[in-house]
Amino acid sequence: MAASAGDTFSLCVDPGNVSGGVEVRLIDKVKGKGLFAKRSIKKGDAIFLERPIVSAQFLWNALYKYKACEYCLRALETAEENARRLSGLPDLSLPYPELCRVRPEQHQACPQCQVMYCSSECRQAAADQHHRVLCLGPSHEDPNHPINKLKDAWRGMHYPPETSSITLMARMVAVVKQAQDKGRWRKLFSHFCSRSANEEEEIAHKLLGEKFRGQLALLQGLFTTALYDENLSQWFTPEGFRSLFSLVGTNGQGVGTSSLSQWVHACDALELPSQQREQLDSFIDQLYKDIEKETGDFLNCEGSGLFLLQSSCNHSCIPNAEASFPDNNFLLHLNALSDISPGEEVCISYLDCCQRDRSRHSRHKILRENYLFVCSCPKCISQMDEPDLTSEEEEEEEGEAEGETEGDELEDEMTDV
Repeated sequence: MAASAGDTFSLCVDPGNVSGGVEVRLIDKVKGKGLFAKRSIKKGDAIFLERPIVSAQFLWNALYKYKACEYCLRALETAEENARRLSGLPDLSLPYPELCRVRPEQHQACPQCQVMYCSSECRQAAADQHHRVLCLGPSHEDPNHPINKLKDAWRGMHYPPETSSITLMARMVAVVKQAQDKGRWRKLFSHFCSRSANEEEEIAHKLLGEKFRGQLALLQGLFTTALYDENLSQWFTPEGFRSLFSLVGTNGQGVGTSSLSQWVHACDALELPSQQREQLDSFIDQLYKDIEKETGDFLNCEGSGLFLLQSSCNHSCIPNAEASFPDNNFLLHLNALSDISPGEEVCISYLDCCQRDRSRHSRHKILRENYLFVCSCPKCISQMDEPDLTSEEEEEEEGEAEGETEGDELEDEMTDV
């Protein structure tokens, strides 16, 4: 997407009128909007493809040398380079290297600040959309530059795994600053829910509570110094900043890209004799074991983006749709996990697979703190009689019960742990 000068909003990529099968409806004042099917959607079908309005790599992710295009978040390492870094095996060679779709010869750096892009098209699109405002030029490594001070403060407050990004907020400001039609972009951002509290449920966002008040004031001051614009003065007031912070925190969709993962999927699609298939599968299995030992679970270039259509999808603990990024960039594919009937709401999960397997109370705790609502999906309704314990408390109770049966000494030992 090249939303040059803020006048083009070709955000939905629509092969064969895919997105024409859904519509956004207002549900009620509490729940807000929802996405509904206009036709029958079969399990596995593409519901829509969408580009974000803005997106940004997480700051810690970039600091840990996960190299991604500054515009579309495409992973910039080849699959082999990626595998070597993640596994800690510098001499590792991948079979079938031709299956890697990363093209280093096409990569381009901003000539002023040296941030990297996967192509000249992405470099130009970023310059047209936001980078002219955010380019630090020769000051890109100056710790005293206002934008670098803002980034450093954020990293000091929000450790990995990151769930939001001050950079996304900065790009929102930069987009409006560069736009010819500033009002149109402000209106576009106003479509996202930006409440910092849910008065009906007496919930406040976890990053906006009393214990973060000093941090928010510091961030607001640095944000204002680095980016203030009179056309957006409302975003720089204490309440406006909280609202903007909440908008990014509750609407930001995580984006994960990986050249290695894309190579593995390409390997899976190869038609090979059984012996070669076994050898390749064994190689990949061992590679992931080496990566888990060296790096753990952090495999992807990670960031977040604001997607207008996807943000209308409400949560369910048993979702009928799922977002993915198979093109190794920020293009979101929403696919059906089950058959969806005309008029049925299309729901995704705001929780990952592990979180969805936790107790109802644990799920509610995460959703209340991060998304300001109490879930009433069919799964949560069916588990209403469960005790109000988080999964950690359940584990502690189980541990205490085991300790009681095995003697006081073992119980004391487990308590110490």
